[in-house]
Amino acid sequence: MATVTGIEARSSQHCETTTLGVLLRHQGLDLSEPMLFGLGAGLSFIYWDSKNMGFPFLGGRVKPFDLSRNLANRLGLELLVQETTSPRRAWENVVPLIDSGRPVGLQLDSYYLDYFGSKVHFGGHVVAMHGYDDHNAYLVDTDQQGGTVSTSLTSLAQARAARGPMTAKHRSFTLTVPRNLPSPQSQIIPAITACAHAFLNPPIANLGHRGIEKAGKLVRTWLQRTDNPQRDLPQAALLMEKAGTGGALFRNFYRDFLAECSHFLDRSHLRTGHELYTEAAALWTEVAALIAKAGESDNEQCLIQAGTILCDLSRIEREAMQALNCLA
Repeated sequence: MATVTGIEARSSQHCETTTLGVLLRHQGLDLSEPMLFGLGAGLSFIYWDSKNMGFPFLGGRVKPFDLSRNLANRLGLELLVQETTSPRRAWENVVPLIDSGRPVGLQLDSYYLDYFGSKVHFGGHVVAMHGYDDHNAYLVDTDQQGGTVSTSLTSLAQARAARGPMTAKHRSFTLTVPRNLPSPQSQIIPAITACAHAFLNPPIANLGHRGIEKAGKLVRTWLQRTDNPQRDLPQAALLMEKAGTGGALFRNFYRDFLAECSHFLDRSHLRTGHELYTEAAALWTEVAALIAKAGESDNEQCLIQAGTILCDLSRIEREAMQALNCLA
């Protein structure tokens, strides 16, 4: 049995930034959740669909763990990542760190965690582990999932061993803050322009502003895409709005990140980006509500309306990123 002291679990909304916040605050680096997300160039978009998927997936951020890598590179943090195919070795990678007083980040499939509210497979979920005993592991998760929580060691092992989309091989990681940490404020413009460049220049039509436009065209067909619209459309809307897969959550983060940046930078391009992402965040909430309503009422008109707004969002976000790209 071991418990790391000095763990501060705050009200937070996204799993990866929640975990990064716990690991960094434990070492004395305290950044807001939007600032972690923004410095990690976390904003993106993907429309993902394939024959083996039950229903399309809208993603509003970069791939799982890319945010952590981006943040570490930006701030010169030492990111130590361990992966293995062995459940025994995976546990041995974590225990000595907890015993020595260090919290550890874990990537796993949230489906198997005892406390998780929605039983949907998601292999890109990230938690901070700060203790264990003979029966349970003690974790910090998002506010929506309970914040400071516990799960059985059996369920944790299942979650870490899961294979499928976005999973990692029993991934565990730690962050070390260097003594000569660069000022986070000095990294704002490089982080914003890197994010903007990727969003404006997607390699395929499923990504960035082109992906949002594609979603606007394809969302209109979603009633034909499912044999259970009462289940699939409201669930897609819930994931978009509450889990941030493609809805307002990450746009809210980026809006708040840009607002926080304006305390350090007085730039017209920054103000333009903030205004446009304020508009975009509200429209994403509207899209999610229309998708949910379409499923509940079997009304195609709601999806047509959602598609029209998504096409507007593609333009709004493109203009926002064009303005932000000028900060360079």
